[in-house]
Amino acid sequence: MREGAKFAPMTAPARSLIGLDIGGTKIACVEGTGTGHILQRSELPTEAARPFNQTFPSIVEAIERQLHTAHSAGREIIALSVAVGGPLNIEQGVLHNPPHLPGWHNLGLKQRLMQAFPGLPVYVEHDGNAGALAEFHFGAGSSRPGIRHLIFLTFGTGLGAGFIIDGRVLHGASDTAGEIGHWRLSREGPEGYGKRGSWEGFASGAGLVQLASQMFPQRWGAQTSIRELADAMLGDDAEALSVAAAAGNRMGQGLALLVDALNPQLIVLGSLAVLLGERVLAPARQVVAREALPAAAAACEIVAAQLGMRIGDVAALMAALRNERVLGLLAATAAPQ
Repeated sequence: MREGAKFAPMTAPARSLIGLDIGGTKIACVEGTGTGHILQRSELPTEAARPFNQTFPSIVEAIERQLHTAHSAGREIIALSVAVGGPLNIEQGVLHNPPHLPGWHNLGLKQRLMQAFPGLPVYVEHDGNAGALAEFHFGAGSSRPGIRHLIFLTFGTGLGAGFIIDGRVLHGASDTAGEIGHWRLSREGPEGYGKRGSWEGFASGAGLVQLASQMFPQRWGAQTSIRELADAMLGDDAEALSVAAAAGNRMGQGLALLVDALNPQLIVLGSLAVLLGERVLAPARQVVAREALPAAAAACEIVAAQLGMRIGDVAALMAALRNERVLGLLAATAAPQ
């Protein structure tokens, strides 16, 4: 199947996949089908500052438990699929220096998983690209016939993007297409991606906490959790809402650049946009309408992920679901539940 083609509907197969959604805060381990249906799920903390070798045994244990459960139910796992933030070499599955995973730098993740599970092929994709594919095939894109140009922003602990241009994922010459969190939006401001005033510094989970501590230092500090800050926003606390609006304005500033450069039909924001909704989306849209080329802005919708909080779980499957062989095996064994 071509990457840009829609996945054909099918019933739950006897074969399935295990996916890892690796974020800076948590790692979700899921078993899923070729239609993006999640059959089982577990979660463990990433503890991103710890050396990878200390975390890897827990990841292996989580996968082994799901393999056992799947086999007990008569399902065959045919691949491991990973969605993880970059920068990384996608084909080799090597993480270079992802800022939200300081203990995972210069890591051959694909090789380590293949050594632990020698009978399973392993596929790795940037989490921004995986989120874009998930929304394109199973989320917001699936309800918009003729969609060809979609951008997805992770908007979680960090900020990355995935670009689908003319129905295909854009990886770039060194697999770094979509690392928009590195863009500097201001000479001053919160630090993200190792750069003060970066887009990730203003509009990510870690960035929101920094922004809040700068705007209201008497109330929030560096040790404030994003959960605490988000709860205040959801409670419509006035100071918290002003932080959300400031982040939304900066989000819109970056989105306007993407709209002008790539002329997408749809921009989808994950994680925090799903949680906070119009508190960040409304100011972002206003800035795009003001800053972007009018024709490009008019052609583009900006929405929260239609998959909602399932976006990470479905995205975890997409590295494998881009592979023709995997799709063929899943389709060949489709059977009613």
